[in-house]
Amino acid sequence: MSLKSIMAGTTKTYTSYVTMLLLLVLAVILSLSWGAMPIPIGDVVVSLLQRVGLYEDVAVDELYSGVIALVRLPRAVMGLLVGASLGISGAAIQAIFRNPLAEPGIIGVSAGASFVAALLIAFEATLFTAFSDLFGHYLLALGAFSGAGAATWLVYRISLVDGRPHISTMLLAGIAINAMAGALTGLISYLADEQQLRTITFWMLGSLGGASWETVIVLLPFTVLTIIGLPLLSKPLNAFALGEQEAHLLGFKPTQVKRLVILLATLAVGASVAMTGIIGFIGLLVPHGIRMLGGADNRYVLPASALLGALTLTVADLLARIVALPAELPIGVITALLGTPLFLYILIRDKKKIIH
Repeated sequence: MSLKSIMAGTTKTYTSYVTMLLLLVLAVILSLSWGAMPIPIGDVVVSLLQRVGLYEDVAVDELYSGVIALVRLPRAVMGLLVGASLGISGAAIQAIFRNPLAEPGIIGVSAGASFVAALLIAFEATLFTAFSDLFGHYLLALGAFSGAGAATWLVYRISLVDGRPHISTMLLAGIAINAMAGALTGLISYLADEQQLRTITFWMLGSLGGASWETVIVLLPFTVLTIIGLPLLSKPLNAFALGEQEAHLLGFKPTQVKRLVILLATLAVGASVAMTGIIGFIGLLVPHGIRMLGGADNRYVLPASALLGALTLTVADLLARIVALPAELPIGVITALLGTPLFLYILIRDKKKIIH
């Protein structure tokens, strides 16, 4: 590879980073400004700058400042964390499976969380009163996180062959566990009353409406650990593209890499799903968009997927809040409407590659 091509690639990736970062800043400002109560963009910018010690002598309406600080800013931060986690986890899962159609849900994260969440919503008042008294309004989040972890652990254990996780077996186990958890969730929905069914349905469609600084603090360590940890595995994940045996010959340890990727992805996606419900398509499609922009090198794909995932979810949440004012659409509906056409385009364009 020539120096000229290397410099061109570096310039391209740098440009894409800067562009996504600028668009992300713009999306966050608009998300803080637009909504059921419109807030002037100037007041939003001044309010944000005042939080870092600037423009403290400029007056901002107290109502605007309160809405930004207590409602919209924690929601925006949660959107950034969840979107980045879903994007980077999707890129890493696709790398270890060497499959462009893989995504975090394939290892049972979403299905396990959905099953336990539906169970708690339907039977909290009868079977789980002791847990409800102990954990309060955090019970649903804790239960969903536990369900995500348990399902992923089960998929991982089934995939072990001679003490090592086998990717093909993991894929089949994931399909089986997802189907079983989906069937059980459907059964619980059938037994639930009308109000419980509405709650289950809305949770499974995803929302950032429950965001607060308390939930952001709970989510923060899981997502930050993943967003920092997965890019450190970019070199072994690049070697995975050649095959596990080739990666081993290059000095990497495929078994350890797979375990780390699955652990980090489960932590971040499980915590995200627990706080927001099911938000689809971001972990599947964001890495595709990044590869179309700058190539398949995971040293670029992983951090860029975090950026684009954060941007995508921020825009989707903004649309969910303003499309049907004063009502709010489930964010999973928006991500599906945005993601399905792109998914079909990629599928039609690359179907020969996928088959072979």
